[in-house]
Amino acid sequence: MKNFITRLLLSFTKESSLAGLFFFFVLSSWYVLRPVRNEMAVSNVDNLPLLLAVGALAMLLVNPIYSWAASKTNLKKLLIACYSFFIFNLLVFLFSWRVLDLEGVIWLGRAFYIWCNIYSFFVVSIFWVVIINVFRSSRTRNFYGVIMAGGSVGAFFGSEITKRFAGSFADYGLEFFSISAIILLILALFVGLFLIKYTNSKNNKEPNQALGGKSFDGIKNALTKKDIRSIAIYVWLFTGLMTIHWMTAISIIDAWSSDPVERIVLFGQMEQMVTVLTLPTQLLLTSFIINLLGVKRILFLYGLAFLMIYCLYSISPTISIVIFATVFLRLFEYAINKPTREIVFSHLKENDRYKSSVFVDTFFTRLGDLSGSLYITFGQIIGVGFAFIPLLAIPFTGAISYFGIKIVKENNIH
Repeated sequence: MKNFITRLLLSFTKESSLAGLFFFFVLSSWYVLRPVRNEMAVSNVDNLPLLLAVGALAMLLVNPIYSWAASKTNLKKLLIACYSFFIFNLLVFLFSWRVLDLEGVIWLGRAFYIWCNIYSFFVVSIFWVVIINVFRSSRTRNFYGVIMAGGSVGAFFGSEITKRFAGSFADYGLEFFSISAIILLILALFVGLFLIKYTNSKNNKEPNQALGGKSFDGIKNALTKKDIRSIAIYVWLFTGLMTIHWMTAISIIDAWSSDPVERIVLFGQMEQMVTVLTLPTQLLLTSFIINLLGVKRILFLYGLAFLMIYCLYSISPTISIVIFATVFLRLFEYAINKPTREIVFSHLKENDRYKSSVFVDTFFTRLGDLSGSLYITFGQIIGVGFAFIPLLAIPFTGAISYFGIKIVKENNIH
């Protein structure tokens, strides 16, 4: 008990608080836009597989540009360049929405959906690039709970802003959402720059020099270096399995109720449950659990978690199982597995911390989403019932546990 309280107190420092505030503004900016992105998805539901494919291709094309920028500059300038780029994009969408006609707005909505998927992964990935480069010692493992908690509060805050502006969408489209996201991302940029300056000053470090390397380092290393490749496969499997869970859950929810209002209420209740459980877990238990179980056991446990959920879906495909599965998987991801994966990234060589981590977090995540949706579509085509489709994916749950152990061995993490 004494050790637990000591670790808890050590997790609240000026550095961890700054990082938590940084994540607060980053996720606030994204969660302002997320419901609008989802509305674009509903409006283009027949085109979603194509839009997901285009999104994965866009990730593949954007990553060399990012790697080139990372090669030519240091961490501070990289943060400024990336976030300024996305702020400029938001201004372009804001202007375009006002001047385009109805047909143009329809195509703009499709472009916005694809862009949002790039935005959500890149602004968060750049945030984690900063974190894993300024917090690399074993002592800083205690900070990850506070950092993740800041993100959870930010997600709630951003969603609340969207709720307040929801009625403006019919008359003003993206305007209020874009302006809010711009302001929040600017604040994130300032806090991030201060965090870099503060940690460099505290550790008596000189400002980072240009990283060097080539534009395709992130892609090449993910394909040729076994430690990066294992991480990439793990992330691909995780997002694919999560997509299988979610599309199965959607089918169960659709069979449960045909009333859109009732479904929206259910989604809202699940979001609230996740927030209520995740925030105190991140603040009080994340660092304790990571230190208690270790990186290897946590990465291994994800496969067992999916195995349990998929078996429950096949035994009892009910709305209560959907609620439990959704809340449980998201709690495990946000409070335990995500910070653990970032600890893994912090052990990589400098070039990979900047480049490969972003490529894995962006392209392989999108590839996992696409793979999971194609798996579900194939199962439906051959006539497999939605309750049994997850059961057929059980071998992949074993694969993710295997790669979880492999990652720890290859990176010599303790």
